[in-house]
Amino acid sequence: MPPNPTGPTDMRLRTLVRFLRIASRKNDAPIWSYLAELIERPRRRRVAVNIGKVDRLASDGDIVVIPGKLLGAGKLEKRVTVAVLSATKSAAESVLRAGGELVSIPELVRRNPKGSRVKIVI
Repeated sequence: MPPNPTGPTDMRLRTLVRFLRIASRKNDAPIWSYLAELIERPRRRRVAVNIGKVDRLASDGDIVVIPGKLLGAGKLEKRVTVAVLSATKSAAESVLRAGGELVSIPELVRRNPKGSRVKIVI
């Protein structure tokens, strides 16, 4: 009988972790490797961040990565680009209403391979 699998069993997340590790080595950007470690955590240890926390920690024009779920509690009044694993409908609407942008993590890596000026919110 094989041992229990470690890390996420969701193939989408496993593929994302592999993609981030390759991007980290290829672009000499350790931020993507660290992000892969955060995503690889068990689901119960993954972060859930409210939109209000993003507003407190980010400045106008920042790029923010959340290795978990973005929740809609609070207000966002800054134009930020947010990359998340998933977001609630109200959180997505808040980001767009503030003039920001909601993108997937692979899309962010393609746009910014070095990971410069990217903030990870946990």
